[in-house]
Amino acid sequence: MKFAVVSPAGRIDSNTAAHLERAVFQHLDAGEARLVVDLAAVEYISSAGLRVLLRASHRAQDLGGLLVLCDMGPSVREVFDLAGLAALFAIEDSRERALARVVEGG
Repeated sequence: MKFAVVSPAGRIDSNTAAHLERAVFQHLDAGEARLVVDLAAVEYISSAGLRVLLRASHRAQDLGGLLVLCDMGPSVREVFDLAGLAALFAIEDSRERALARVVEGG
């Protein structure tokens, strides 16, 4: 099974979430159901960005794959924690660990 890495940067909010959605779903629609989203360069994520990632995670699972988030900065991680969503995602501290997880398939 193919995998891909998406590395958004800056702010993911209602103005930019559509860019992330296009990037992520382009890979999923191409059959790359194992996906790493590297958040190292993301300064802020809003509920619009969280929705995109939730939809993408569900789509990856529907395809028999896995979406793994990695390299979250403290402010981004805080948004996931406050929204109660951290437990719904596969999250790794580094890109290397995230890649290993998608290659292993779980």
